[in-house]
Amino acid sequence: MTNLAIAANELRKAYGDKVVLDGVDLAVPEGTIFSLLGPNGAGKTTTVQILSTLTAADGGTVQVAGHDLARRPDDVRGAIGVTGQYSAVDKLLTGEENLLLMADLKHLSRADGKRRAAELLDRFDLVDAAAKPAGTYSGGMQRRLDLAMTLVGDPRLIFLDEPTTGLDPRSRRSMWQIVRELVASGVTIFLTTQYLEEADELADRIALLDHGRLIAEGTAEELKRLIPGGHIKLTFADTHLLDAARRLLGAGHADPEALTLQVPSDGGVRAIRELLVRLDERSIDVADMSVHTPDLDDVFLTLTGQQKETSR
Repeated sequence: MTNLAIAANELRKAYGDKVVLDGVDLAVPEGTIFSLLGPNGAGKTTTVQILSTLTAADGGTVQVAGHDLARRPDDVRGAIGVTGQYSAVDKLLTGEENLLLMADLKHLSRADGKRRAAELLDRFDLVDAAAKPAGTYSGGMQRRLDLAMTLVGDPRLIFLDEPTTGLDPRSRRSMWQIVRELVASGVTIFLTTQYLEEADELADRIALLDHGRLIAEGTAEELKRLIPGGHIKLTFADTHLLDAARRLLGAGHADPEALTLQVPSDGGVRAIRELLVRLDERSIDVADMSVHTPDLDDVFLTLTGQQKETSR
């Protein structure tokens, strides 16, 4: 049985008459990346605040890193790290001084703190900038330093809230690689992001939160299959094969010039296999095939009713 880094059941939270979380269930396996998506006001930040002990839930039960959140919050804090949307870096201190300050807060000895700081500066490619004020760092460097500070305490579970907001594409991809390496080492990542491409690229599982309730959960591919618009594109060697396939399947859009036929499909393995078997039984050879599914932008738009711009 897979161990869970987070197990939440019937999580509830309200502020006055406004219900923010309305019975949310979460199961996040250890050593995976779990992404929570949703429009502004959906309850993402509140969820992270509760799971990271910053806010108390009104109802429900939660286990974080194997500890009961309500009964053993200190144990939870000792096992997690939180990197927020806004950097916790002190820009007046050098990169090394920021890490040493965090080591002091984690009650590491001076020798252990200096060793840990040196390891993290090297790991995050900040050695050359270690003695420079963090305020002189680029946005990507400050993000790397912020995450390095989170790792001083060697957390098993890290909450990443909008980790690449404001970064250029190159810095974003550099951060993605760091996240992958953390997970490969056994760390669990709980990711909230407004960049749907980021969730698609990184997350093992994605949950979509709207008006305080989970409305969908699964892998990126599973979520894309929830909405219409997917198709299989078949390419043939000549018009005779194209016409034969169109007559056999009785559906789809043919392009005689490109010798292609687009057949509506969810893109699942079973659907593809059945389609190819039908064609093979009639000796209709396919020269090429590609599967097209809606992207996470389409999923977000369809399931939440939001405009795409709000998901950026």
